[in-house]
Amino acid sequence: MRQLQSDPIASCELENRSWSAEFMLLGFPKQRDTSIALFMFFMMVYVLTLLGNITIISLTRIDSSLRTPMYFFLNNFSFLEIGYTTVTVPKMLDALLTGNMAISFNCCLTQMYFFFLFGTTEFFILALMGFDRYLAICHPLHYVNIMNRSLYYKLVIGSWISGCMVPTVPTIVLSHKPFCGSKTINHFFCDVGPLVKLSSSDTLFLDIIVLLVSAVVVLGSLSLVTVSYIFIISAILRISSRSGRHKAFSTCASHFSVVTIFFGTVIFMYLRPSSGENYEIDKVISVFYSVVTPALNPLIYSFRNKDVKKALIKCIHVKKHSWGKIGVAHSIELKMF
Repeated sequence: MRQLQSDPIASCELENRSWSAEFMLLGFPKQRDTSIALFMFFMMVYVLTLLGNITIISLTRIDSSLRTPMYFFLNNFSFLEIGYTTVTVPKMLDALLTGNMAISFNCCLTQMYFFFLFGTTEFFILALMGFDRYLAICHPLHYVNIMNRSLYYKLVIGSWISGCMVPTVPTIVLSHKPFCGSKTINHFFCDVGPLVKLSSSDTLFLDIIVLLVSAVVVLGSLSLVTVSYIFIISAILRISSRSGRHKAFSTCASHFSVVTIFFGTVIFMYLRPSSGENYEIDKVISVFYSVVTPALNPLIYSFRNKDVKKALIKCIHVKKHSWGKIGVAHSIELKMF
């Protein structure tokens, strides 16, 4: 026991494994008016994210015309967007409203794990959506046979399993690191970068793991998407009719827009020089790709996708017709009495 007390590193490791150990999220400016304004903005964006993605999930399940591989991937992507924002935004809203910036060591690691689980799986799903568009445009006659139900279910299950496995090793390694100095995280959620910087021990091995994992996930997914779109664009340019080219491009325009926004912000965040030192810039960029972008994606797929718009209009008309029947029946009952 005396040896443990005399060893500060061992003492820190013991403290980190207890539920009482806490980090402080620095978050955003502490002025009350600013906090309330940010709370209202983020609450509105979060509600839009939930409503938009739940709408897409509901439409893909209700409308039979949307029961295709592309919309099965979109269904999973929307579910991931809900999880991706729910991991961080509620805690951020609570901190803005109450000023409680504390988060336990275990909750911090849990938040970090699930944030990267959902984010990593999103990269894989976006890559699969690009591959699906490649098959649909470049091999239309064989598309149904290649992208059958069994294959796209296996691809999605594989993406989820890979997404669960990727952040496991960094989380386990980080959980055994001591944090003897400052426990203030200059961020609004437990990101891996700020957490690694707070560790009081050598983090070279962990830095290498995080770099390799990021490179494999981000650059690997981006490479697959890029190759898919090279073949897609080549195939579209070979179509003789202008209407045919427009129709082919419209089938992948929504996905291309989401890929550009999502990959662009993440790459700018993690691959720009000295990204770890510009904390305020990091927070702004993180807000964009972790809060704003998930709210934009349902709008992109709704307004740029004819099938989704048709399904939404059809669903609204069915609801109106149903409510009209209920109103007529109600009026008849009132007249009878």
